[in-house]
Amino acid sequence: MHRTRSRNCRTSPAHRTHPILLACLSAVMLLSSASFDAAAQAAAPDTRYERVAPSPDGIGKRYMGREIAGVMGWEGAQWLERESRAHEERPELLLRELALVPGMTVADIGAGTGYYTWQLAKRVGPGGRVYAVDVQPEMIRLLDSQMAKRGVRNVVSVLGSETTVKLPPASVDVAIMVDVYHELAYPSEVLDSIVEALKPGGRVVFVEYRAEDPAVAIKPLHKMSAPQVRREATAHGLKWERSIESLPIQHAIVFRKP
Repeated sequence: MHRTRSRNCRTSPAHRTHPILLACLSAVMLLSSASFDAAAQAAAPDTRYERVAPSPDGIGKRYMGREIAGVMGWEGAQWLERESRAHEERPELLLRELALVPGMTVADIGAGTGYYTWQLAKRVGPGGRVYAVDVQPEMIRLLDSQMAKRGVRNVVSVLGSETTVKLPPASVDVAIMVDVYHELAYPSEVLDSIVEALKPGGRVVFVEYRAEDPAVAIKPLHKMSAPQVRREATAHGLKWERSIESLPIQHAIVFRKP
């Protein structure tokens, strides 16, 4: 709107309201535009994932070329505590390789019943902390019961969601996922939330059954190859540090946040 002002004429009250009206209209238009953009983004297809016909052990959703495996429900919790697990997986080898020290903060993502949680808690000591994250409330209850029986006091259980681990930003020295990552329904979002929770220089450790080894008697979708893990992790800005191949049937692949 063009307005001519004269030194000889006073601006009438009606004329003074026009700039205010224009400002209000502009603000409304900006808000409407922002709302439209947000709605358009929400409606836009998520190109990170590809929908496919589900295989018997999958959820019909692919991420970076692999079908995501179905999650093991809390009803199968006894399998996590099976007597043969210590011999099959040799967790003491993994714990030694992690080089944890007292006072560290560790996140056990997909902690389940806490099979690794209490062992991590021993390593970081009373001055350290372990966040035990799981998305199933039933698993959290089982984990809390296990920690109480063992007298573990430096574990904080966290009910996460399918898209976030719900941990404080820059609070974690080491995040570990043992036979978990391949089951995440939203791996991209969860990994972003893990990276956010890591301190600068913090590590994230993927422990997965070796897909490269046909002798590992685990269903194919519940195994991952080292190249696939590296491909997915580095897409989130993580830097490969080393691979631990001393475990009997798993590999542990360590990345660091810059």
